[in-house]
Amino acid sequence: MDDIFRLILTARVYDIVKETPLDYAANLSKKLNNKILLKREDLQDVFSFKIRGAYNKIVHLSGNEKKKGVIAASAGNHAQGVALSAKKLGIKAVIVMPETTPQIKVNAVKRHGAEVVLKGDNYSEAYEYCKTLIRETGLVYIPPFDDELVIAGQGTIGHEIIRQTTKEDVYAIFVPVGGGGLIAGIATFIKNVYPNIKIIGVEPTESNAMYLSLKENHRIVLDRVGIFADGVAVKEVGELTFEKAKQYVDEVILVNVDEIASSIKDIYYDTRNIVEPAGALAVAGIKKYIKEHNLKNKTFIAINSGANMNFDRLSYVAERAVIGEHQEALYAVKIPEEPGEFKKFCQTVVQDKNVSEFHYRLASRNEAYILVGLTVDYEKENREILQRMKKAGYYAMDVTHNELIKDHIRYMIGGKCQFAKNEIFYDFRFPEKAGALMRFLNNMKEKWNISAFHYRRHGGEFGRVFIGFEIPEGEKKEFEELLKKINYDYVDETKNIACRLFL
Repeated sequence: MDDIFRLILTARVYDIVKETPLDYAANLSKKLNNKILLKREDLQDVFSFKIRGAYNKIVHLSGNEKKKGVIAASAGNHAQGVALSAKKLGIKAVIVMPETTPQIKVNAVKRHGAEVVLKGDNYSEAYEYCKTLIRETGLVYIPPFDDELVIAGQGTIGHEIIRQTTKEDVYAIFVPVGGGGLIAGIATFIKNVYPNIKIIGVEPTESNAMYLSLKENHRIVLDRVGIFADGVAVKEVGELTFEKAKQYVDEVILVNVDEIASSIKDIYYDTRNIVEPAGALAVAGIKKYIKEHNLKNKTFIAINSGANMNFDRLSYVAERAVIGEHQEALYAVKIPEEPGEFKKFCQTVVQDKNVSEFHYRLASRNEAYILVGLTVDYEKENREILQRMKKAGYYAMDVTHNELIKDHIRYMIGGKCQFAKNEIFYDFRFPEKAGALMRFLNNMKEKWNISAFHYRRHGGEFGRVFIGFEIPEGEKKEFEELLKKINYDYVDETKNIACRLFL
């Protein structure tokens, strides 16, 4: 018998954990022509599944370890799970969180009685300081995923699913993947009881550590991770969780930001609850999988893993959900700069379609570049609209999936700059804390002129900042060496077609 399977059977979680319902999603089921069930881990007292693994680990500590107290490094759901578990057991808890952690999450941890230490700009820096405190204080570390008892705690979800589906013929269970603790636990239990049920992991395209690790047959360390689904933004999966995934997981599929956002909306329509981006991964995966495999009349289960959503992210989610539902398309179009051309474009191309956005600014007497959004059935009508533009003599590109345009360029269109020389463009991730911009600017040499700047808050721990610079020929290497010292993640977007068309 698998050791973790045995630990799941003997897990001690129900002093504090709810057996969450497995809800029928009527709207999703009708939409997808399959039966969709939602495992509602968003209904736990800490609004996520993380309470299971944290409590199971802490309750199994020895008496001496409990006297020492516990410590964890986390900016999110694991922090709340450890804090509430320690409070329930009367144990001291210290949680190290990055200074960029939203105040709502800091307050939630404090409310559960833990001491919060804010340190560093990101999880890695908080974790390093956590290790320092462990050496200095002797506090017992509670890992977020790569531990047998933590995995067993999460695996109790699998045990509950089996009890709740005695009359169901379950085709597949879809599980969000970050460090891998959740899928390792669920897969271990399910495959030891009903090996024919598929276990499918779901990751964001920009945080795909498990997908790549399974593909390469060894653990991969990502250079950078996405910031939208921050609950699964892990650069390297666990050693033990990876082994369990190799043993039991059928496959891992990837979904993008738009698909995640539209799935948050789908879940809201069925439950009237708003899950966090990581909590919608499983539904996004089911939608994609059903479409790719053309499946009907099957039963699928999605793990709604959490609902710790920052309120100020909702506008961004709503904006991206429209594209994720394939109800909007974005086009970059070059048209002649002549009187009446705008009207002609609307008559020949837009016709009966609703315009969702339109960006234009006089930049040249010869030609104009516009960014237009149309409300369409993307999969059925996109090709037809592109053909309309081509027939009318317009140069047009489908930029619906260009992330730079969706996050920055659409807000910056005001005509091409006629004066910038040797201009380069970067997309940065700044920690969302006071002084982050000044630190960046103070490290910049004054000879390098900033030629463009765009920032828009999305409610996460990091903000995406788009900056253009004038860098003389021969100085780019020196410039990028300085960027490495500042140590903010960045991507060189100079060759992105959006910059050439609109900036």
